[in-house]
Amino acid sequence: MKRPFFFRTLTFGIAASALTLASCSTTETRISGHPEIYQTLSSRDQALVSQGQIRAGMSQNAVWLAWGSPDRKIVGNMRGRPSETWIYVNYTTYPYPYPYPYYGRGFGYGFGFTSVGFVGSHHHHGGRSFVFFGDPFFDPFYYSYIPPSIPYPTKTVTFANGRVVSFQYLVPPYR
Repeated sequence: MKRPFFFRTLTFGIAASALTLASCSTTETRISGHPEIYQTLSSRDQALVSQGQIRAGMSQNAVWLAWGSPDRKIVGNMRGRPSETWIYVNYTTYPYPYPYPYYGRGFGYGFGFTSVGFVGSHHHHGGRSFVFFGDPFFDPFYYSYIPPSIPYPTKTVTFANGRVVSFQYLVPPYR
């Protein structure tokens, strides 16, 4: 009875993993998947796109081939004309020591102090007594050792009339 459930769950997990991995796109996969777009580019733009680079004056299709789909799109107005900015996001980790609520090992909020002023408590267990110093509500699974992941914009490109008018490469906030 449990075996079919296990195999269905395993099959679902493998299928979900395959879908996730297949959705990762690279410059090469975008070019091979859309050769008709790539062939319409000039030889100069084809060389840039193949290296994952862009230039001012490129079309949106060329930028999509080089950089992929943006994480955010912002529609605006530049000098009285419609514009569109694509933002590409990457992730970094916050440098140690982590800010609230990532405290590290063992003592919760610190050495016996909490936000409610709790310092310690006296407990009896099995004929023995002990004093607990620290936060009684400390949860080691909540206060994880996994550093927080922080999104930041990596690249932006702005289009007017379907052509690149500006682009930027941005530096990660924490190095």
